[in-house]
Amino acid sequence: MPPLTKRQAEEAASELRNQRTTRDPMLADTDINIILMNGAHIALSKMKRSNSFDDRLYHYAQIGAYLEVSLSRGAGITDDTRDDLNEMHQQATHLYMQATRSS
Repeated sequence: MPPLTKRQAEEAASELRNQRTTRDPMLADTDINIILMNGAHIALSKMKRSNSFDDRLYHYAQIGAYLEVSLSRGAGITDDTRDDLNEMHQQATHLYMQATRSS
């Protein structure tokens, strides 16, 4: 095998770096969906246990942020996750409004 030119060596090194940093879309898609759902579920659980207005508002905003992230296109977030987060946000909205009314 003939020796590589400087340009060929740089291209080979660049290709090797790209292979190491290229993400596996199937793994990342699953991970992001699980992370979003678990985070929103934890925030909803904490919101249900909250006694103060500020705590409820904070956890409600967290759920809203998870829903907002799910609207990103091309991030590997599935429609099922988006629908589940929307449903969870609606549940949090009703919970928040009910708690605010009774305060």
